Amino acid sequence: MLPARAVPVPRLSDGGAPVADRAETLVMDATLAREDAPAVGVAGDPALAPLGGRRRPAIRVAGAAYPPVPARLVRPLPGQLPLPFAPLPALPMEVDWKDRPRLWGHAYHPMCSYLASFPAALAHAFVARYTRPGDVVLDPFSGRGTTPLQACAEGRIGVGNDLNPLAHVLTAAKVEPPTSRDLEARLASLRIDWSFEAPGWRDLAARVAAGTPAGSVTGAPTGSAAGAPARVAAGAPSQATGAPPPVPAPALVPEAGSAGGPGDGSELVPAEVALAFHRGTLAQVLFARSHLRLGDPVDRFLAAALVGILHGRRPGYLSELMPNTFSMAPGYVRDFAARTRFAAAERDLFVLLAAKLRRLARDGRPRSTGIALLGDARDAGVRSRAALRERALPDRARLVLTSPPYLRVLKYGYYNWLRTWFLGFSAAGIDATLDDAHRREPYLVFLREVLAGLRPALADDAVVALVLGDVEAERGRAAADGLAIGLADEAWEGAARPEGYLLAGVVGDEVAAARKMTKLWGDEAGRATRLDRILVIAPTEAGRRRAVAGATLPVDWSRPHRR
Repeated sequence: MLPARAVPVPRLSDGGAPVADRAETLVMDATLAREDAPAVGVAGDPALAPLGGRRRPAIRVAGAAYPPVPARLVRPLPGQLPLPFAPLPALPMEVDWKDRPRLWGHAYHPMCSYLASFPAALAHAFVARYTRPGDVVLDPFSGRGTTPLQACAEGRIGVGNDLNPLAHVLTAAKVEPPTSRDLEARLASLRIDWSFEAPGWRDLAARVAAGTPAGSVTGAPTGSAAGAPARVAAGAPSQATGAPPPVPAPALVPEAGSAGGPGDGSELVPAEVALAFHRGTLAQVLFARSHLRLGDPVDRFLAAALVGILHGRRPGYLSELMPNTFSMAPGYVRDFAARTRFAAAERDLFVLLAAKLRRLARDGRPRSTGIALLGDARDAGVRSRAALRERALPDRARLVLTSPPYLRVLKYGYYNWLRTWFLGFSAAGIDATLDDAHRREPYLVFLREVLAGLRPALADDAVVALVLGDVEAERGRAAADGLAIGLADEAWEGAARPEGYLLAGVVGDEVAAARKMTKLWGDEAGRATRLDRILVIAPTEAGRRRAVAGATLPVDWSRPHRR
């Protein structure tokens, strides 16, 4: 057995929010073999020298014993035999975030639902343990911005990156928010513009909803009642010539963010959009879609708030056709609406948006401003450093907390097609860009490239935490060999370790299947990720020691996001 080592670990304290700084002795056993396992050696790694036949003891940290993670069988690469490897050590961190209310955290967090996002309380558990005010916290897969927002709410510099433009809009709205006064002024200006333009938008919405082509309604023909319009059916013969009239163009609407009026149409509206809204509400939706410019921080915040209330099963949403968590498939929407004879209730966009803004303003703006980046996670480190330097801010992250996309589980564009349409993005284009169809080997290559790209952006004592979901089924299909894919194990062996990262340990976070948002229907709920495991690694020994020491620190849960 390899001897136990006493490792002095520095800890830092931050006025009531302790971070690793008091000297402590960690007693860690270096034995890495599982019980009853045959002797296994790995070339070039003395830590995995033959150690078979002995039980792996519990890890002891500051006198407390923690059981080892169950042993595993690493999947072989093509042409290799399966070999038993040592289980990843359990990091002695209490999963105290699971005891928090579902909506714990800053009021901006639930601005808009987003599939497969982890709770704000989890972000706080890591931000509080491993950073101090003024530190940089980076998330290269930021999603709706949970990590960067929580960092900003606690006085850190939150940097979020995502390749999904919907995610970028949500993150940017949260970490670079306008003032409440600017929001109120812009909303009042939009109300005034609406009061002048409403008749034209209502007419456009009526034609879109009815499927009536533009120009198909003409003046009354000779002999009809004065002022009574006559509808000319497409293809009906003309009384004058007997020839069928030309088929008029369909109703077109302005592009998103174009500031165009109802007569400046250039694109079609999906039929499912018209089904979802009352005609009066649809008119306001088309108006807001045209007038809100995502390049303006005030308009971007309003747009992000609006996509959060586009659809849901309560009166506070503009349409009750779909749940607020995701957009139902277009084909299902058509079938459901026809089968249930769905009739949308009229909702006032301005009234509901104003109510949404009041809810979002409950905690004020975050304590610090962050940065939202749009781009590939593989070069997020380089781009984050450049953005931080441009603002004369520290340019290296002390904590990376992120959840890489789950393996072959979600299509973020497809399940947000109504929101992406409102913002002017292509759902199909998003899914093609994100390329979520990775199988295991390409996925690990991708993750390794991400970790390699992060290294230049990490502080010397940085901690990196990857929230990974073990995959039991891929989009409802069981893995070909019947084995679950332990992504934390695979990510360490195939991505982090080859890039020179050091292992601090793994935190297990089992989530009830009914609460998972990565599978959407009935018995399929949660099959893709029954267990989230947090792989904690570091680029240096200083970071690894800090990760281990900080794991046992208590966390203040007295709503630190409030000013």
